[in-house]
This record gives sequence, C-alpha cells and structure tokens, in this order.
Amino acid sequence: MTDNFLLIDSDILIDIGRKNETAIERIEREREKFIAVISSVTQMELIVGCRNKTELKNLDKFLEDFEIINIDYDITQKAIELLKEYRLSHGLLIADSIIAATSLILDISLLTKNQKDYKFINGLKLPKYP
Repeated sequence: MTDNFLLIDSDILIDIGRKNETAIERIEREREKFIAVISSVTQMELIVGCRNKTELKNLDKFLEDFEIINIDYDITQKAIELLKEYRLSHGLLIADSIIAATSLILDISLLTKNQKDYKFINGLKLPKYP
C-alpha cells in the first residue's frame, strides 16, 4: 500500500461511536491526509460489542466509511511471528497481533489510543494520540 492509508484501531472507533470529541476531531483531521482503513478483526470486535440488531445496523452504516482490510496469508504469518516474539514477554493478544501485522505488512501507520498494547513491536509506526 502507499503512504496515504492509515489503519484505525477499534478503540478509536468505539470512542467515535460514543461521540467522543477528541476521537471525532482526530479522525476528521486524519481523513484530510489519509484514507482510513480498518482490519476485518476490528470489524469483528465492533460486531461483538453490538447489543441488538439496531446497533448492528448502525455499525454496518458507520463502517461504510472505511475500507476493510481482510486477513490474508502474509498477515496471518506475520501475526504468528509477532505472537511468538511478544506473547510471553509482553502479553500480546491475538486480535492485536493481527492488527499490528496488518499495519506492518501493508507498511502503514496504526492510529490507536492504546499505545501500550503495541509500542514494543519493532517497526510498527504509531502516531501519537490524541
């Protein structure tokens, strides 16, 4: 991919859904420079958070604004590599490993509020938040 894409983590999207002004303003600023994309894992995490069909329908509408990056062989292999390297030492979770692998494989930055979940991963580009 090119430098004009930005991978958005679940926590930012959850904050947008909660009408958090910091998250909304940050995404608006980033969309002036980048095409916002999400991992299919992020989509799944958000689906799990829905409490009813109305919320699910609203989520589907909201996600129309994002390109969704599906997990492929390269992302899977990188996620496995990351888990082997960081699971025991840093507690890296499966979903976070896939999201980080997506960022690394596509060579794009990952915008996340939870910097601590990713900061130890070598080569991962994490813009400061907020």
